[in-house]
Amino acid sequence: MESYEFKGSNGTLVVQPTKVILKYGKFLGSGKGEKEIRIKSITGIQIKKPGLLAGYIQFAFSGGKEQNGRSVFDATKDENTIMCSNKKQYEGFLTAKELIEKYQDEMDNGNKSTSVSTADEIKKLADLRDSGILTEEEFAAKKKQLLGI
Repeated sequence: MESYEFKGSNGTLVVQPTKVILKYGKFLGSGKGEKEIRIKSITGIQIKKPGLLAGYIQFAFSGGKEQNGRSVFDATKDENTIMCSNKKQYEGFLTAKELIEKYQDEMDNGNKSTSVSTADEIKKLADLRDSGILTEEEFAAKKKQLLGI
């Protein structure tokens, strides 16, 4: 399975096609351990560029309890956040965000392929009807079956 690691200052973000794994180090009380978040559950990704204070990447997801504070200090307490302290880490997080969004798009397109496939099947049936191979009744019955009506 593809796996990409992006190091931050308090842990590591691992991105895989179906999930992200937040591996925590010990930093400002965040403790050690790891957390998995399914990519299809992620509803938002916030990135803050490091400047005078540290930056971070933070995930919002269905059922999550991310901190809604506005400061970097609030983000350090959030278990859905990995901090970054330099440009290289920040650029890694930007790459991670793009990769996660790509995986989300692939999942969304996979769900749409069923409807495209159904539309293609109906078009083929219509062609068979138009060429006289299927009757109108056979076409209508098969179309209903494909549409689940």
